Amino acid sequence: MPIINTRWNNGNSDGDRLVVDIFPLSSYYFSSKAAAASKDETLADRALRLKSNYDAYGMRTCVEAVILVELFKHPHLLLLQSKNCIYKLPGGRLRPGESDINGLKRKLLSKLCADDDNYRTHWEVSECIGMWWKSDFETLPYPYLPSSGRTPKECTKLYLVKLPSNRDFIVPKNFKLLAVPMCQLHENRKTFGSIIAGIPQLLSRFSINMVRT
Repeated sequence: MPIINTRWNNGNSDGDRLVVDIFPLSSYYFSSKAAAASKDETLADRALRLKSNYDAYGMRTCVEAVILVELFKHPHLLLLQSKNCIYKLPGGRLRPGESDINGLKRKLLSKLCADDDNYRTHWEVSECIGMWWKSDFETLPYPYLPSSGRTPKECTKLYLVKLPSNRDFIVPKNFKLLAVPMCQLHENRKTFGSIIAGIPQLLSRFSINMVRT
């Protein structure tokens, strides 16, 4: 598995913590491309699709990217926003037999790169920093296996993804790519949902180094 460009922080008040370098938001270029097709028209359509996929392939596994940038000397998380109220991490469902790393790279190319990229853009995927589970298709996710005795219907894995000092982001027109400060995410489940609101805590074991370019 590729490892993020991190280093151990020794001999200071932070102790032995992994250091993650992040770069200013102004280092990156943002543009748009054709809108992505919508899979579901209603919640009922989504529930039927999820049940059909579960019957065919078993538990649904999703991989999502935690991508950080610096803005106003504060770490920000990159989120996709759709319909002005739904926030998502870049990523999505794995194909049958697909590895976590390959699946996440495929999804990042689809969500954040030009359609004719043809895998020219390299995504540096690091370790899995968290896993969330659903015991049913419409239940809330939990950061542990449900104790209901039922086979989980979905598992979502969060991976830390390292950005280079510059990159082009090409996003479908029906999405906005936002940089949201970590302080707004912390325990803000009502706005961002349990998974995104829990990311600041997951990152607490890292020391964030904001690199000026």
